[in-house]
Amino acid sequence: MTLRELLASLDMVLSEGDLQPEVLSITEDSRQVKPGSVFVAIKGEHYDGHQFVRQAQQQGAVGVVVEEDFERHAPLVGGATALIKVKNSRKALGLLAAKLSGLPSAHLHMVGVTGTNGKTTVTYLAKSLLEAQGHRVGLLGTVGYVFGTEHRAASHTTPASVELQDMLKAMVNAGSDAAVMEVSSHALALDRIAGCEFDIVVFTNLTQDHLDFHHTLDDYFQAKLRLFTECVDSGQKTRPKRALVNADDERGPLILQHCSIPTWTYGLHAHADIRAEAIRLSMGGTDFQVNSPHGLLTIKSQLVGEHNVSNMLAAIGIALEMGMTVPMIEQAVQSVANVPGRFERINEGQPFTVVVDYAHTEDALYRLLRAAKAITEGRIITVFGCGGDRDAGKRPKMGQVAARHSDVVIVTSDNPRTENPHTILTQIEQGIKALRPEERCSYQIIADRAEAIHAAVSEAKGGDLLLIAGKGHEDYQILGTQKIHFDDREEARKAIQRQMSSR
Repeated sequence: MTLRELLASLDMVLSEGDLQPEVLSITEDSRQVKPGSVFVAIKGEHYDGHQFVRQAQQQGAVGVVVEEDFERHAPLVGGATALIKVKNSRKALGLLAAKLSGLPSAHLHMVGVTGTNGKTTVTYLAKSLLEAQGHRVGLLGTVGYVFGTEHRAASHTTPASVELQDMLKAMVNAGSDAAVMEVSSHALALDRIAGCEFDIVVFTNLTQDHLDFHHTLDDYFQAKLRLFTECVDSGQKTRPKRALVNADDERGPLILQHCSIPTWTYGLHAHADIRAEAIRLSMGGTDFQVNSPHGLLTIKSQLVGEHNVSNMLAAIGIALEMGMTVPMIEQAVQSVANVPGRFERINEGQPFTVVVDYAHTEDALYRLLRAAKAITEGRIITVFGCGGDRDAGKRPKMGQVAARHSDVVIVTSDNPRTENPHTILTQIEQGIKALRPEERCSYQIIADRAEAIHAAVSEAKGGDLLLIAGKGHEDYQILGTQKIHFDDREEARKAIQRQMSSR
Protein backbone atom coordinates (compact mmCIF):
# COMPACT_ATOMS: atom_id res chain seq x y z
CA MET A 1 0.00 0.00 0.00
CA THR A 2 1.40 3.39 -0.94
CA LEU A 3 1.49 6.29 1.47
CA ARG A 4 -1.07 8.11 -0.69
CA GLU A 5 -3.47 5.12 -0.49
CA LEU A 6 -2.95 4.84 3.25
CA LEU A 7 -3.74 8.52 3.79
CA ALA A 8 -6.74 8.59 1.44
CA SER A 9 -9.43 8.63 4.16
CA LEU A 10 -7.46 10.53 6.79
CA ASP A 11 -8.64 14.01 7.78
CA MET A 12 -5.39 15.86 7.11
CA VAL A 13 -4.59 19.48 7.75
CA LEU A 14 -1.56 19.40 5.43
CA SER A 15 0.62 16.95 3.55
CA GLU A 16 4.00 17.70 1.99
CA GLY A 17 6.44 15.49 0.14
CA ASP A 18 6.43 12.27 -1.84
CA LEU A 19 3.33 10.12 -1.17
CA GLN A 20 4.22 7.30 -3.57
CA PRO A 21 6.52 5.10 -1.41
CA GLU A 22 5.21 1.76 -0.14
CA VAL A 23 4.34 1.67 3.56
CA LEU A 24 5.57 -1.42 5.39
CA SER A 25 4.80 -0.53 9.01
CA ILE A 26 3.40 2.12 11.36
CA THR A 27 4.80 2.99 14.76
CA GLU A 28 4.70 5.65 17.47
CA ASP A 29 8.08 4.47 18.83
CA SER A 30 10.95 6.16 17.01
CA ARG A 31 13.25 3.29 18.03
CA GLN A 32 11.18 0.92 15.87
CA VAL A 33 11.33 3.06 12.73
CA LYS A 34 12.96 1.38 9.73
CA PRO A 35 12.89 1.97 5.97
CA GLY A 36 9.26 1.93 4.85
CA SER A 37 7.85 2.99 8.24
CA VAL A 38 5.39 5.75 8.96
CA PHE A 39 6.22 7.42 12.28
CA VAL A 40 3.30 8.96 14.18
CA ALA A 41 4.38 11.56 16.73
CA ILE A 42 2.33 11.30 19.93
CA LYS A 43 2.40 13.75 22.83
CA GLY A 44 2.71 11.32 25.74
CA GLU A 45 2.80 11.65 29.52
CA HIS A 46 6.59 11.49 29.71
CA TYR A 47 7.81 12.12 26.16
CA ASP A 48 6.67 14.12 23.15
CA GLY A 49 7.15 12.11 19.97
CA HIS A 50 7.52 15.34 18.01
CA GLN A 51 11.04 15.58 19.43
CA PHE A 52 12.00 12.44 17.49
CA VAL A 53 10.71 13.38 14.04
CA ARG A 54 14.16 14.02 12.61
CA GLN A 55 15.48 10.77 14.12
CA ALA A 56 12.63 8.89 12.43
CA GLN A 57 13.49 10.47 9.10
CA GLN A 58 17.15 9.56 9.45
CA GLN A 59 16.13 5.93 10.14
CA GLY A 60 14.25 5.73 6.85
CA ALA A 61 10.66 6.76 7.61
CA VAL A 62 8.70 7.37 4.41
CA GLY A 63 6.32 9.63 6.30
CA VAL A 64 5.90 11.35 9.64
CA VAL A 65 2.52 12.29 11.10
CA VAL A 66 2.49 15.28 13.43
CA GLU A 67 -0.17 17.45 15.04
CA GLU A 68 -1.11 20.71 13.37
CA ASP A 69 0.50 22.91 16.02
CA PHE A 70 3.83 21.13 15.52
CA GLU A 71 6.75 23.56 15.43
CA ARG A 72 9.51 22.19 13.24
CA HIS A 73 12.29 22.86 15.72
CA ALA A 74 14.15 19.96 14.02
CA PRO A 75 13.21 20.49 10.35
CA LEU A 76 13.20 17.58 7.94
CA VAL A 77 16.42 17.29 5.97
CA GLY A 78 16.03 16.69 2.27
CA GLY A 79 12.70 15.64 0.79
CA ALA A 80 12.63 11.86 1.16
CA THR A 81 10.19 11.88 4.08
CA ALA A 82 6.62 13.14 3.67
CA LEU A 83 5.20 15.39 6.37
CA ILE A 84 1.54 14.85 7.29
CA LYS A 85 -0.20 17.24 9.68
CA VAL A 86 -3.40 16.17 11.48
CA LYS A 87 -5.57 17.52 14.27
CA ASN A 88 -5.20 14.43 16.47
CA SER A 89 -2.21 12.18 15.93
CA ARG A 90 -3.42 9.57 18.44
CA LYS A 91 -6.60 9.06 16.46
CA ALA A 92 -4.63 9.08 13.21
CA LEU A 93 -2.40 6.30 14.57
CA GLY A 94 -5.40 4.01 15.13
CA LEU A 95 -7.00 4.81 11.78
CA LEU A 96 -3.76 4.27 9.86
CA ALA A 97 -2.95 1.05 11.73
CA ALA A 98 -6.44 -0.27 10.98
CA LYS A 99 -6.18 0.54 7.29
CA LEU A 100 -2.71 -0.97 6.90
CA SER A 101 -4.03 -4.14 8.61
CA GLY A 102 -6.94 -4.35 6.17
CA LEU A 103 -9.67 -2.93 8.45
CA PRO A 104 -9.95 -6.19 10.44
CA SER A 105 -12.87 -5.07 12.61
CA ALA A 106 -14.98 -4.94 9.44
CA HIS A 107 -14.53 -8.71 9.13
CA LEU A 108 -15.38 -9.53 12.74
CA HIS A 109 -18.52 -9.34 14.83
CA MET A 110 -17.11 -6.88 17.37
CA VAL A 111 -18.32 -6.85 20.99
CA GLY A 112 -16.99 -4.11 23.29
CA VAL A 113 -17.56 -4.04 27.04
CA THR A 114 -16.81 -0.99 29.17
CA GLY A 115 -17.44 -0.08 32.82
CA THR A 116 -15.56 0.11 36.09
CA ASN A 117 -16.30 -3.44 37.22
CA GLY A 118 -17.46 -6.64 35.54
CA LYS A 119 -15.74 -6.26 32.17
CA THR A 120 -13.62 -9.39 32.46
CA THR A 121 -16.45 -11.62 33.64
CA VAL A 122 -18.83 -10.36 30.94
CA THR A 123 -16.28 -10.91 28.16
CA TYR A 124 -15.33 -14.40 29.42
CA LEU A 125 -18.99 -15.38 29.62
CA ALA A 126 -19.71 -13.91 26.19
CA LYS A 127 -16.78 -15.81 24.66
CA SER A 128 -18.01 -19.09 26.17
CA LEU A 129 -21.59 -18.52 25.01
CA LEU A 130 -20.65 -17.56 21.48
CA GLU A 131 -18.26 -20.50 21.15
CA ALA A 132 -21.09 -22.80 22.23
CA GLN A 133 -23.05 -21.36 19.31
CA GLY A 134 -20.22 -22.27 16.95
CA HIS A 135 -18.43 -18.94 16.61
CA ARG A 136 -14.64 -18.72 16.64
CA VAL A 137 -14.00 -15.95 19.15
CA GLY A 138 -10.96 -13.83 19.93
CA LEU A 139 -10.69 -12.26 23.39
CA LEU A 140 -8.86 -9.10 24.45
CA GLY A 141 -8.89 -8.02 28.08
CA THR A 142 -7.30 -7.70 31.49
CA VAL A 143 -6.47 -11.38 31.94
CA GLY A 144 -4.94 -11.86 28.49
CA TYR A 145 -5.24 -11.73 24.72
CA VAL A 146 -6.52 -14.90 23.05
CA PHE A 147 -6.84 -15.51 19.32
CA GLY A 148 -6.73 -18.83 17.52
CA THR A 149 -4.40 -21.05 19.53
CA GLU A 150 -2.32 -18.13 20.77
CA HIS A 151 -2.53 -16.71 24.29
CA ARG A 152 -0.56 -13.59 25.23
CA ALA A 153 -0.20 -11.84 28.56
CA ALA A 154 -2.04 -8.52 28.60
CA SER A 155 0.11 -5.38 28.59
CA HIS A 156 -3.03 -3.23 28.98
CA THR A 157 -6.72 -3.99 29.39
CA THR A 158 -7.11 -2.71 25.82
CA PRO A 159 -3.94 -2.97 23.68
CA ALA A 160 -2.26 0.04 22.08
CA SER A 161 -3.47 0.98 18.61
CA VAL A 162 -0.95 -0.82 16.40
CA GLU A 163 -0.86 -3.92 18.60
CA LEU A 164 -4.67 -3.98 18.69
CA GLN A 165 -5.03 -3.86 14.92
CA ASP A 166 -2.28 -6.48 14.49
CA MET A 167 -4.14 -8.83 16.83
CA LEU A 168 -7.52 -8.24 15.18
CA LYS A 169 -5.86 -9.04 11.86
CA ALA A 170 -4.37 -12.20 13.41
CA MET A 171 -7.87 -13.19 14.58
CA VAL A 172 -9.21 -12.83 11.05
CA ASN A 173 -6.27 -14.81 9.64
CA ALA A 174 -6.87 -17.53 12.27
CA GLY A 175 -10.48 -17.90 11.11
CA SER A 176 -12.19 -15.99 13.92
CA ASP A 177 -15.53 -14.45 13.07
CA ALA A 178 -16.04 -12.59 16.38
CA ALA A 179 -13.96 -10.56 18.83
CA VAL A 180 -14.95 -9.81 22.40
CA MET A 181 -12.93 -7.12 24.13
CA GLU A 182 -12.76 -5.07 27.27
CA VAL A 183 -12.64 -1.40 26.36
CA SER A 184 -10.99 0.64 29.08
CA SER A 185 -11.54 4.33 29.74
CA HIS A 186 -7.85 4.93 29.00
CA ALA A 187 -8.23 3.29 25.59
CA LEU A 188 -11.23 5.46 24.81
CA ALA A 189 -9.67 8.70 26.04
CA LEU A 190 -6.41 7.97 24.19
CA ASP A 191 -8.12 6.84 20.95
CA ARG A 192 -6.56 3.37 21.06
CA ILE A 193 -9.66 1.88 19.42
CA ALA A 194 -9.82 4.38 16.55
CA GLY A 195 -10.35 2.33 13.39
CA CYS A 196 -12.61 -0.20 15.13
CA GLU A 197 -16.33 -0.38 14.52
CA PHE A 198 -18.36 -2.30 17.11
CA ASP A 199 -21.56 -4.26 16.60
CA ILE A 200 -22.52 -4.78 20.26
CA VAL A 201 -21.43 -2.48 23.08
CA VAL A 202 -22.03 -3.00 26.81
CA PHE A 203 -22.01 -0.63 29.79
CA THR A 204 -21.64 -2.46 33.11
CA ASN A 205 -21.39 0.31 35.74
CA LEU A 206 -19.43 3.35 36.79
CA THR A 207 -17.84 3.98 40.18
CA GLN A 208 -14.71 5.80 41.30
CA ASP A 209 -11.51 4.61 39.70
CA HIS A 210 -8.65 6.02 37.61
CA LEU A 211 -9.17 9.58 38.85
CA ASP A 212 -5.40 9.98 38.80
CA PHE A 213 -5.85 9.97 35.01
CA HIS A 214 -9.35 11.37 34.40
CA HIS A 215 -9.34 13.80 37.39
CA THR A 216 -13.15 13.86 37.77
CA LEU A 217 -15.86 11.22 37.75
CA ASP A 218 -17.63 13.05 34.95
CA ASP A 219 -14.51 13.03 32.77
CA TYR A 220 -14.24 9.30 33.47
CA PHE A 221 -17.84 8.81 32.39
CA GLN A 222 -17.43 10.94 29.27
CA ALA A 223 -14.58 8.67 28.19
CA LYS A 224 -16.80 5.59 28.63
CA LEU A 225 -19.63 7.28 26.73
CA ARG A 226 -17.51 7.51 23.59
CA LEU A 227 -17.95 3.76 23.03
CA PHE A 228 -21.68 4.35 22.51
CA THR A 229 -21.42 7.43 20.32
CA GLU A 230 -18.19 7.35 18.29
CA CYS A 231 -17.34 3.67 17.91
CA VAL A 232 -20.51 2.11 16.52
CA ASP A 233 -21.20 4.01 13.31
CA SER A 234 -18.12 4.52 11.13
CA GLY A 235 -19.88 3.15 8.06
CA GLN A 236 -17.82 -0.02 7.61
CA LYS A 237 -20.77 -2.32 8.41
CA THR A 238 -24.45 -2.61 7.62
CA ARG A 239 -25.48 -5.38 10.05
CA PRO A 240 -27.88 -4.53 12.94
CA LYS A 241 -26.25 -3.22 16.12
CA ARG A 242 -27.16 -3.18 19.78
CA ALA A 243 -26.12 -1.48 23.02
CA LEU A 244 -26.68 -3.21 26.36
CA VAL A 245 -26.93 -0.83 29.31
CA ASN A 246 -27.09 -1.65 33.02
CA ALA A 247 -30.37 -0.13 34.19
CA ASP A 248 -29.32 -0.52 37.84
CA ASP A 249 -26.52 2.02 37.43
CA GLU A 250 -27.37 5.69 37.88
CA ARG A 251 -25.44 6.59 34.72
CA GLY A 252 -27.50 4.17 32.63
CA PRO A 253 -30.10 6.78 31.56
CA LEU A 254 -27.33 9.08 30.30
CA ILE A 255 -25.95 6.29 28.15
CA LEU A 256 -29.43 5.67 26.75
CA GLN A 257 -29.90 9.37 26.08
CA HIS A 258 -26.75 9.68 23.98
CA CYS A 259 -26.44 6.23 22.42
CA SER A 260 -26.76 6.28 18.63
CA ILE A 261 -27.90 2.64 18.12
CA PRO A 262 -30.83 0.50 19.40
CA THR A 263 -30.58 -0.46 23.08
CA TRP A 264 -31.61 -3.12 25.56
CA THR A 265 -31.39 -2.46 29.27
CA TYR A 266 -30.59 -5.19 31.77
CA GLY A 267 -30.89 -5.27 35.53
CA LEU A 268 -31.92 -6.86 38.79
CA HIS A 269 -33.99 -4.14 40.39
CA ALA A 270 -35.01 -1.74 37.63
CA HIS A 271 -37.66 -2.24 35.00
CA ALA A 272 -35.32 -3.64 32.36
CA ASP A 273 -35.62 -5.36 28.99
CA ILE A 274 -33.52 -8.24 30.32
CA ARG A 275 -34.43 -8.71 33.99
CA ALA A 276 -33.38 -11.24 36.64
CA GLU A 277 -35.98 -12.60 39.05
CA ALA A 278 -36.26 -15.31 41.71
CA ILE A 279 -32.54 -15.15 42.50
CA ARG A 280 -31.12 -17.84 44.79
CA LEU A 281 -27.53 -17.46 46.00
CA SER A 282 -25.29 -20.11 47.54
CA MET A 283 -21.64 -21.02 47.80
CA GLY A 284 -22.25 -23.62 45.10
CA GLY A 285 -23.57 -21.12 42.56
CA THR A 286 -26.52 -19.00 41.56
CA ASP A 287 -29.98 -19.83 40.18
CA PHE A 288 -32.38 -17.27 38.71
CA GLN A 289 -34.88 -16.63 35.96
CA VAL A 290 -34.53 -14.09 33.17
CA ASN A 291 -37.33 -12.21 31.45
CA SER A 292 -36.03 -11.16 28.05
CA PRO A 293 -37.23 -9.92 24.65
CA HIS A 294 -36.81 -13.52 23.46
CA GLY A 295 -38.71 -15.17 26.28
CA LEU A 296 -38.03 -16.69 29.70
CA LEU A 297 -34.68 -18.28 30.59
CA THR A 298 -33.93 -20.49 33.60
CA ILE A 299 -30.30 -20.03 34.62
CA LYS A 300 -28.25 -22.33 36.82
CA SER A 301 -24.71 -21.02 37.15
CA GLN A 302 -21.58 -22.04 39.02
CA LEU A 303 -20.68 -18.36 39.46
CA VAL A 304 -21.27 -16.88 42.91
CA GLY A 305 -22.79 -13.58 44.02
CA GLU A 306 -25.47 -11.10 43.00
CA HIS A 307 -22.93 -9.01 41.09
CA ASN A 308 -22.39 -11.98 38.81
CA VAL A 309 -26.11 -12.12 38.08
CA SER A 310 -25.70 -8.67 36.53
CA ASN A 311 -22.66 -9.85 34.58
CA MET A 312 -24.57 -12.88 33.31
CA LEU A 313 -27.48 -10.70 32.18
CA ALA A 314 -25.10 -8.65 30.03
CA ALA A 315 -23.59 -11.79 28.49
CA ILE A 316 -27.05 -13.25 27.90
CA GLY A 317 -28.02 -10.04 26.09
CA ILE A 318 -24.97 -10.38 23.83
CA ALA A 319 -25.88 -13.99 23.06
CA LEU A 320 -29.51 -13.15 22.31
CA GLU A 321 -28.48 -10.34 19.97
CA MET A 322 -26.17 -12.78 18.19
CA GLY A 323 -29.12 -15.11 17.56
CA MET A 324 -28.41 -17.75 20.19
CA THR A 325 -31.44 -19.81 21.28
CA VAL A 326 -32.75 -19.86 24.85
CA PRO A 327 -31.97 -23.59 25.46
CA MET A 328 -28.44 -23.14 24.11
CA ILE A 329 -27.82 -20.15 26.40
CA GLU A 330 -29.14 -22.01 29.45
CA GLN A 331 -26.80 -24.93 28.79
CA ALA A 332 -23.76 -22.79 27.96
CA VAL A 333 -24.05 -20.59 31.08
CA GLN A 334 -24.15 -23.68 33.28
CA SER A 335 -20.83 -24.93 31.86
CA VAL A 336 -18.79 -21.83 32.92
CA ALA A 337 -17.07 -22.84 36.15
CA ASN A 338 -15.09 -19.68 36.93
CA VAL A 339 -13.31 -16.66 35.56
CA PRO A 340 -9.60 -16.36 36.49
CA GLY A 341 -9.16 -14.25 39.60
CA ARG A 342 -12.87 -13.45 39.93
CA PHE A 343 -14.33 -15.06 43.07
CA GLU A 344 -11.85 -17.87 42.40
CA ARG A 345 -12.08 -20.46 45.16
CA ILE A 346 -8.91 -22.05 46.53
CA ASN A 347 -9.57 -25.53 47.88
CA GLU A 348 -6.88 -27.58 49.58
CA GLY A 349 -9.29 -29.49 51.82
CA GLN A 350 -9.40 -26.79 54.50
CA PRO A 351 -12.55 -26.38 56.69
CA PHE A 352 -12.99 -22.74 55.64
CA THR A 353 -13.46 -21.04 52.27
CA VAL A 354 -10.73 -19.05 50.56
CA VAL A 355 -11.56 -16.76 47.65
CA VAL A 356 -9.21 -14.70 45.49
CA ASP A 357 -10.77 -11.75 43.67
CA TYR A 358 -9.59 -8.82 41.56
CA ALA A 359 -11.79 -6.29 43.43
CA HIS A 360 -9.67 -3.15 43.59
CA THR A 361 -12.24 -0.35 43.82
CA GLU A 362 -14.57 0.69 46.61
CA ASP A 363 -17.65 -0.54 44.74
CA ALA A 364 -16.09 -3.83 43.65
CA LEU A 365 -14.96 -4.57 47.20
CA TYR A 366 -18.41 -3.74 48.55
CA ARG A 367 -20.08 -6.05 46.01
CA LEU A 368 -17.62 -8.81 46.85
CA LEU A 369 -18.22 -8.49 50.59
CA ARG A 370 -21.98 -8.35 50.11
CA ALA A 371 -21.81 -11.54 48.03
CA ALA A 372 -19.68 -13.19 50.71
CA LYS A 373 -22.06 -12.17 53.50
CA ALA A 374 -25.04 -13.69 51.68
CA ILE A 375 -23.48 -17.15 51.54
CA THR A 376 -21.35 -17.34 54.70
CA GLU A 377 -22.38 -18.47 58.18
CA GLY A 378 -19.01 -17.82 59.80
CA ARG A 379 -16.77 -14.77 59.86
CA ILE A 380 -15.50 -12.83 56.85
CA ILE A 381 -11.75 -12.17 56.92
CA THR A 382 -10.54 -9.71 54.30
CA VAL A 383 -7.00 -9.15 53.06
CA PHE A 384 -6.55 -6.20 50.70
CA GLY A 385 -4.43 -3.21 49.75
CA CYS A 386 -4.33 -0.42 47.17
CA GLY A 387 -1.97 0.13 44.26
CA GLY A 388 0.67 2.83 44.28
CA ASP A 389 0.97 5.64 41.73
CA ARG A 390 -2.79 5.39 41.18
CA ASP A 391 -5.97 7.11 42.42
CA ALA A 392 -5.21 7.82 46.09
CA GLY A 393 -8.71 9.11 46.81
CA LYS A 394 -10.20 5.62 46.89
CA ARG A 395 -7.81 4.30 49.58
CA PRO A 396 -9.62 5.53 52.73
CA LYS A 397 -12.97 4.64 51.12
CA MET A 398 -11.85 1.06 50.51
CA GLY A 399 -10.61 0.89 54.10
CA GLN A 400 -14.06 1.91 55.34
CA VAL A 401 -15.89 -0.61 53.12
CA ALA A 402 -13.62 -3.44 54.29
CA ALA A 403 -13.89 -2.51 57.97
CA ARG A 404 -17.68 -2.08 57.85
CA HIS A 405 -18.49 -5.35 56.10
CA SER A 406 -15.84 -7.75 57.40
CA ASP A 407 -15.24 -9.36 60.78
CA VAL A 408 -11.46 -9.18 60.51
CA VAL A 409 -9.36 -7.04 58.13
CA ILE A 410 -5.68 -7.30 57.31
CA VAL A 411 -4.43 -4.31 55.33
CA THR A 412 -1.40 -5.10 53.19
CA SER A 413 0.52 -4.04 50.09
CA ASP A 414 -0.92 -4.47 46.60
CA ASN A 415 1.39 -3.16 43.86
CA PRO A 416 3.04 -0.21 45.66
CA ARG A 417 5.08 0.66 42.57
CA THR A 418 7.23 3.72 43.30
CA GLU A 419 5.24 4.91 46.33
CA ASN A 420 6.25 4.18 49.90
CA PRO A 421 4.05 1.21 50.90
CA HIS A 422 3.58 2.60 54.40
CA THR A 423 2.15 5.85 52.98
CA ILE A 424 -0.51 3.83 51.13
CA LEU A 425 -1.28 1.72 54.20
CA THR A 426 -1.60 4.84 56.35
CA GLN A 427 -4.11 6.37 53.92
CA ILE A 428 -6.21 3.20 54.01
CA GLU A 429 -6.03 3.16 57.81
CA GLN A 430 -7.19 6.78 57.99
CA GLY A 431 -10.48 5.70 56.42
CA ILE A 432 -10.88 2.90 58.96
CA LYS A 433 -10.09 5.19 61.88
CA ALA A 434 -12.67 7.72 60.66
CA LEU A 435 -15.41 5.18 61.41
CA ARG A 436 -16.98 5.04 64.86
CA PRO A 437 -15.62 2.11 66.92
CA GLU A 438 -18.95 0.28 66.70
CA GLU A 439 -18.92 0.60 62.89
CA ARG A 440 -15.59 -1.07 62.29
CA CYS A 441 -14.18 -4.52 62.84
CA SER A 442 -10.80 -5.43 64.26
CA TYR A 443 -7.92 -4.88 61.86
CA GLN A 444 -4.18 -5.07 61.59
CA ILE A 445 -1.59 -3.85 59.12
CA ILE A 446 0.97 -6.24 57.65
CA ALA A 447 2.91 -4.64 54.79
CA ASP A 448 4.34 -7.88 53.40
CA ARG A 449 1.58 -9.45 51.29
CA ALA A 450 2.77 -13.04 51.70
CA GLU A 451 2.97 -12.60 55.46
CA ALA A 452 -0.52 -11.05 55.47
CA ILE A 453 -2.02 -14.00 53.58
CA HIS A 454 -0.38 -16.51 55.92
CA ALA A 455 -1.65 -14.56 58.95
CA ALA A 456 -5.18 -14.55 57.54
CA VAL A 457 -5.11 -18.30 56.89
CA SER A 458 -3.91 -18.87 60.46
CA GLU A 459 -6.82 -16.74 61.71
CA ALA A 460 -9.49 -18.62 59.71
CA LYS A 461 -11.65 -21.25 61.41
CA GLY A 462 -14.24 -23.72 60.17
CA GLY A 463 -17.11 -21.97 58.39
CA ASP A 464 -15.21 -18.72 57.86
CA LEU A 465 -14.68 -17.11 54.45
CA LEU A 466 -11.30 -15.57 53.70
CA LEU A 467 -11.24 -12.99 50.89
CA ILE A 468 -7.92 -12.02 49.31
CA ALA A 469 -8.78 -9.00 47.20
CA GLY A 470 -7.12 -6.64 44.76
CA LYS A 471 -4.85 -8.68 42.50
CA GLY A 472 -6.95 -11.62 41.35
CA HIS A 473 -5.38 -13.26 38.30
CA GLU A 474 -2.13 -11.26 38.52
CA ASP A 475 0.98 -13.38 39.01
CA TYR A 476 3.29 -10.52 39.88
CA GLN A 477 3.83 -7.70 42.34
CA ILE A 478 5.38 -4.37 41.40
CA LEU A 479 7.79 -3.09 44.05
CA GLY A 480 9.44 0.16 43.01
CA THR A 481 10.20 -0.38 39.34
CA GLN A 482 10.79 -4.11 39.78
CA LYS A 483 8.22 -6.73 38.82
CA ILE A 484 8.55 -9.89 40.92
CA HIS A 485 6.60 -13.14 40.73
CA PHE A 486 3.73 -13.19 43.21
CA ASP A 487 0.40 -14.99 42.90
CA ASP A 488 -2.26 -14.71 45.63
CA ARG A 489 -3.59 -18.12 44.65
CA GLU A 490 -0.21 -19.80 45.00
CA GLU A 491 0.50 -18.04 48.30
CA ALA A 492 -2.90 -19.02 49.69
CA ARG A 493 -2.34 -22.67 48.76
CA LYS A 494 1.07 -22.66 50.46
CA ALA A 495 -0.38 -21.09 53.59
CA ILE A 496 -3.27 -23.58 53.75
CA GLN A 497 -0.97 -26.56 53.19
CA ARG A 498 1.40 -25.33 55.90
CA GLN A 499 -1.47 -24.87 58.37
CA MET A 500 -2.98 -28.29 57.65
CA SER A 501 0.36 -30.09 57.87
CA SER A 502 1.01 -28.56 61.28
CA ARG A 503 -2.17 -29.99 62.78
